[in-house]
Amino acid sequence: MVHKSKEYTRRILNFPAIRPYESVQFLLEDCSRDDGRIWMLVKSENVSTQFHVLMRSIAVALDVLPLDRLDVCVEVRELVEFVRRQALREKIDVDVDDRRVSRKVLRVLDRFGNGIVPESSNLMGVLEYLGIRSWAECNKEVKFLEGEIGQECLTSEKRDVGFLSSLMAFMIYCRCTLFSVVDSAPIRQSDGGGCISDLIRCLNPDDLRCPITLEIMIDPVTISTGHTYDRSSIMRWFKSGNHTCPKTGERLMSVDLVPNLALKRLIRQYCSENGIPFVETGGHNNDITRSPGAGSAIAEQVTALLASFLVVRLMAGTSEEQHKAAYEIRLLTKTSVFNRSCLVEADAIPSLLNFLSSSNPAAQENAIAALMNLSKSSKSKRIMIESGGLDLIVGVLNKGLRMEARQHAAGTLFYLASVEEYRKMIGKIPNAIPALKELVRDGPDRAKKNALVTIFGLLMNPENHWRVLAVGFIPLLINLLTSSRREDLITDSLAILATLAEKLDGTMAIISAGTLPVIAEVLSSLNCRAAKEYCVSLLLALCINDGADVVPLLAKNQSLLVALYSLLTDGTARARKKASSLIRILHTFNEKSSSSLMAPGLPPEQFIHVW
Repeated sequence: MVHKSKEYTRRILNFPAIRPYESVQFLLEDCSRDDGRIWMLVKSENVSTQFHVLMRSIAVALDVLPLDRLDVCVEVRELVEFVRRQALREKIDVDVDDRRVSRKVLRVLDRFGNGIVPESSNLMGVLEYLGIRSWAECNKEVKFLEGEIGQECLTSEKRDVGFLSSLMAFMIYCRCTLFSVVDSAPIRQSDGGGCISDLIRCLNPDDLRCPITLEIMIDPVTISTGHTYDRSSIMRWFKSGNHTCPKTGERLMSVDLVPNLALKRLIRQYCSENGIPFVETGGHNNDITRSPGAGSAIAEQVTALLASFLVVRLMAGTSEEQHKAAYEIRLLTKTSVFNRSCLVEADAIPSLLNFLSSSNPAAQENAIAALMNLSKSSKSKRIMIESGGLDLIVGVLNKGLRMEARQHAAGTLFYLASVEEYRKMIGKIPNAIPALKELVRDGPDRAKKNALVTIFGLLMNPENHWRVLAVGFIPLLINLLTSSRREDLITDSLAILATLAEKLDGTMAIISAGTLPVIAEVLSSLNCRAAKEYCVSLLLALCINDGADVVPLLAKNQSLLVALYSLLTDGTARARKKASSLIRILHTFNEKSSSSLMAPGLPPEQFIHVW
């Protein structure tokens, strides 16, 4: 059988002084992996060559070994000589069957490239030879190839991206068409990827924050002291003339930055599982799954054929086939922009909308999750609305059979609400905003997140302003500010409150809820820059709309002034501008108060103005 030569090659490149026996160990470990079988198969010639080179290297190393100078017994000398001869004599050729099946895979890929659907017997023959006998094992291959594509995209050549993409499309097609049951067998990955969710559950989120900004890192890099920072933060540190480690103060001999890919993967997974947006940096986002293409022409053809197959199953398959097709579509729409475009072209949206009324909880959840992923594109939004999907989606939001389905329905409305016309339509549905309120009140954190960002989007339409106030959203948001430990939920709550406070009726409702002390305390305790900016925007809007009641209360709060002054140096440009305006309002009030209390003839107290 064959093995994953590329991983071995990476290790050799990363450790140029590696010893031959360690190279053999690494290569054998790669050969023993059970999640990259098809990649091992098509790379068998490369691996055979690498084994041959390593055996010759071992023979040469043993030949020059100065045994005469070493105090070793005769048995050891004889063993060394035996290993040397074996290494010289060893011939590692590719198995005949490996060559045959590898050529078969390439022929199947050629047929796919020409838009021809291969015989199922040919596909099954390849999987049987590889020992892949279940949906879970096939999916394990897909995950492995997806990880390899991500690693290859980080290289400057990206040499194998196209071929890897073709193989991944091949395995996805096999997974969707050959296996009728999605088995729930645990997927063990040799690199520990299968345990990543368990690792995240016991992870301290503070470990994912940059020590400089205290915000979750987007592009973590490690410096020579071994400490990790967000790339943009440490670059600003260096550009300011600092050549020390911010955490230890140690003088750096080198300012080279090493990408911390393992931590970045953890952060991306953590954000995904907790509904936190993770925005890739523009210059480093080379993930093929987020690009508009499929990675290769063959992968594009496979995806188009597969999309048609799944839509036909949705429309005319048995109940079990329909449910599995909905699940596969959910997976495909989650992982690739190109997958989504193919499914839209195959007319998947109307069929998925029909499943929203299903009495099967899993089918309903898979359908609404797939629709949420599809709703990210403009064309998909239009098709959903024209197909009468809005009422169906709101229906799932209200009475979804699972909380997860209601959560995905809120997410779908969030994407639809990015269009002004659709914001109006959603707001006019009587039970849409009340259902979002209920989700914020009773749902888990991820459902809360989806509902909050949807409300924020709906507020971009002025007509929805009074509707949000009418359902009593403000007390719920204040409760989140005091009870939630998640900064993203606090930030979203402040964003909604700041938007509501822009109008007088919103200001009155916020003040009536007794929120001023809470907001001032939140500003003093927050680390997130975005949350601080929304907090200052909220306070400024309250002062502008109802200064007579708000300003005297804020002027008495000394900790608030401290937090505002810190924003003048640490905040974003907009936060600094708003903090400056708020400080000016508070100082003006203090000046007038001092002047009115001062006895005649005494010089007025001088205040510092912040501009």
